[in-house]
Amino acid sequence: MFQIEKTIVSEDLIEKKFVCNLSACKGACCIDGDAGAPLEKEELKILKEIYPKVKPFLRKEGIEAIENQGLYTTNEDGEHETTLIDGADCAYVIFDDKKTALCGIEEAYNQGETDFKKPISCHLYPVRIRAYTEFYAVNYDYWPICDDACVLGKELQVPVYKFLKQSLIRKFGESWYKELDLIAQNYKK
Repeated sequence: MFQIEKTIVSEDLIEKKFVCNLSACKGACCIDGDAGAPLEKEELKILKEIYPKVKPFLRKEGIEAIENQGLYTTNEDGEHETTLIDGADCAYVIFDDKKTALCGIEEAYNQGETDFKKPISCHLYPVRIRAYTEFYAVNYDYWPICDDACVLGKELQVPVYKFLKQSLIRKFGESWYKELDLIAQNYKK
């Protein structure tokens, strides 16, 4: 672990290799699991504001889940998550013609309907952020459904932090990322 500003960062971001391989996994992280994607408090308001623009991109089942459960749900720990369809698929998930799961929010963004790309936890995956009183923990989250991404990352020799450059900058800023990159360049296992 090492510290950058108010974050404690796992060496796994430097050591582990990762490149999403959607053609292999078909976006399984958006449809597998037992909880929705974590949402930050600020994102709740954003979801409310952009939903009318995102709704036309969503599947019927997703719209129904959102209308029945809300734009997001709150778990037993009081943390907010994206709504799920029947406890599985994210309500915001859509599928392309190859049956690959994509983000309906991101599709609205790509079509110029909103300036919000997607929830930061989705953009950052496989990195998870946990807020503590004095700092944020920044950790790599291994999930077997991402094994194809680990294989491709090793093949291409792309560390997690480089794969996630844009999302890490979105979350922590350019100077934070530059410091991480400098640490990585000087890092010895």
